[in-house]
Amino acid sequence: MDRLVKLDERADVSAALSKMRRRGLIIRRALAPEKRVVVDWVSKTFSVGWASECDVAFSRSPITCFIAVEAKAVLGFACYDATCKNFFGPTGVDPSKRRGGIGKALLFACLSAMAADGYAYAIIGGVGPIEYYKKTVNAIEIPRSSPGIYRGLLK
Repeated sequence: MDRLVKLDERADVSAALSKMRRRGLIIRRALAPEKRVVVDWVSKTFSVGWASECDVAFSRSPITCFIAVEAKAVLGFACYDATCKNFFGPTGVDPSKRRGGIGKALLFACLSAMAADGYAYAIIGGVGPIEYYKKTVNAIEIPRSSPGIYRGLLK
């Protein structure tokens, strides 16, 4: 099921970004010349489908893909407005770097950008870790939203 997040009740992004900076990580909006590096990393680390969505996020203005970078290496990514307007995702963190707050910082950065773009709510489509999103951003279920926009997806 898809989930809904009220953007006026989200946590402050600055604390999450500061925590990452103290660890030597930068969370920021990706830049156009990084497109191939980021999209290729997403494809190799996750899936061709997610890479396709990430590619679309690079076509938006401003770019709707945020990345986590450490020592010029991509550790994670998060997109919004990729498959549909007002949708958060896809998002992922290098499996060897999980549990350190990178995903949370990327999520908060995207939700903050969505709020700045004028959205009152964000939709998280086809949620995998339901409890994570419920706990982290109070995401609630959207009734009758499954299978949603991904119905009949070619793979």
